[in-house]
Amino acid sequence: MLLMQPLPVPCPADRIPDATGMDAFTTAYRAAKEQRVVFVAIERQGPRWTVKADAITAPQLTLDTTVHDAVRDAVSHLIDSRQIRPDSFADPVYVVLYDVDGEGRARELAAALHAAFYGDLEPLARAVPLTS
Repeated sequence: MLLMQPLPVPCPADRIPDATGMDAFTTAYRAAKEQRVVFVAIERQGPRWTVKADAITAPQLTLDTTVHDAVRDAVSHLIDSRQIRPDSFADPVYVVLYDVDGEGRARELAAALHAAFYGDLEPLARAVPLTS
């Protein structure tokens, strides 16, 4: 079994795990759950990417409404600007972004969500500026 190290906070984009494939996803999710840390990963879906972030794996972490509102607003903006599919979503502890264009952008968004779940909203504001 592959042992995964906890991700640093904030996590650099190049350290976000690629959980493409059921074994890789299961390993990454199980490691986050065992370490009681926020799960975050990217997955290749054909030519596009999916970003997943999940705070259920970190039950000691309490996400306040400021974090949830910022994440929800960022996801809404990404949907409205057609950067991700409309069935992408953000609930209070789980985020899925479908059809991200490119691995680099997927890693950037995943790292920003990871930081946001730990209370650092600056990377999310840089990755998804809400004003033009």
